[in-house]
Amino acid sequence: MNLPYSHPAVEAPAVLLTRNATHGVRPMEAADLKAVGRLFNKAFRNKDEAPQQDLLDYLDRVFLKCPGYALEHGSIVHQDHQGRIDSALLALPMPFFVYGRRITARLLCAFMADGKTGLAGAARLARTIRLSQPDLCFSDNASPVSADHWTTGGGFMLPVQSLEWRRTFRPFQAGFDRLRRKLPAGSHLPLSTSLRPADFLARHFFGTFTPRDPVGGTSIEADFDDFVTCAATMTERFAIRPDWSRDDLLWLMDTAASNISLGRLRCKRVLNTKGTTIGCYLFFGKPGRTAHVLNILCREGHEFEVVGHMFSDLSASGYSAAHGMAQPFLMNALMRQRQMSFRHRGYFCMVTRHQDVREAATANDIFVGGLASESWSRLLTDFA
Repeated sequence: MNLPYSHPAVEAPAVLLTRNATHGVRPMEAADLKAVGRLFNKAFRNKDEAPQQDLLDYLDRVFLKCPGYALEHGSIVHQDHQGRIDSALLALPMPFFVYGRRITARLLCAFMADGKTGLAGAARLARTIRLSQPDLCFSDNASPVSADHWTTGGGFMLPVQSLEWRRTFRPFQAGFDRLRRKLPAGSHLPLSTSLRPADFLARHFFGTFTPRDPVGGTSIEADFDDFVTCAATMTERFAIRPDWSRDDLLWLMDTAASNISLGRLRCKRVLNTKGTTIGCYLFFGKPGRTAHVLNILCREGHEFEVVGHMFSDLSASGYSAAHGMAQPFLMNALMRQRQMSFRHRGYFCMVTRHQDVREAATANDIFVGGLASESWSRLLTDFA
């Protein structure tokens, strides 16, 4: 989620100030939450009003009380000469493993300014990030304007991760789901039941809506500890990957699970014919609605089996469709599916001072996205 309008072309020098600074760029602290919440409402919800307590609690939990929080890796705000916060950049620190060393990356989330009066402050925030020469900063949902500023400042974009895949199982219900997202007022229309016969006929006459069952193996319900185990072992092949501890990952999944607007957070394991776990997937889902897939993990060489079992299971479970972030290592398996489409979802941008990190990322030797993104955040779906 990034700034929805342009920054000024000329940027004033930015220096990260102390917590007690009267103006300029400084770390966000608890006393700023009401101002930042109001700024969020104005920038992303088109309403100039004080934030509700639910939003304040969420901002505090995610951006000030997350695992690994430290001032140098946290969110920053810009204070004008009157002491008013006119722009803010929310950031979530995440441990990453890069070529044998552990670094703290920053997931940059909501980037906001108070209209035209906050643009100069927003420019200073962006410049502060660049001048800090970070180990790794990334955003998975940058706007075109923000993406231009990333690349101008020495950052780069990952094209595949900037795409969203979508696989349709029940076309009429899936179409209604998309309409509801664009027109929330239509969410209460009692159409779901009446669409079932149409979807039944579509699946009967057009077999491509029903995924083929892979030969051998199965998909079974799993708990979050299963996902922790899979995440630790099935991402080892990547030069750049999250380096979550069990507590880190459970905090992320617990925080993601609070986004009930996307449905219940669930995990499933994929087993081969010998009963060995070859992959797992983490997703949100509401019965009869679109499944929001966060992460797909698999052992190298088993991408086709895991993707096949996932789609077969989601279809049999009654979901209308499934969608998630594209990943280079999964593209071949995804593109073999029928009723599959890809669309631009927002620019996945990165900046780093390390040349080896840049080279590995552009060579797709990286695992990121899902829980290591803001796609699970309530800031994208709630607090209307």
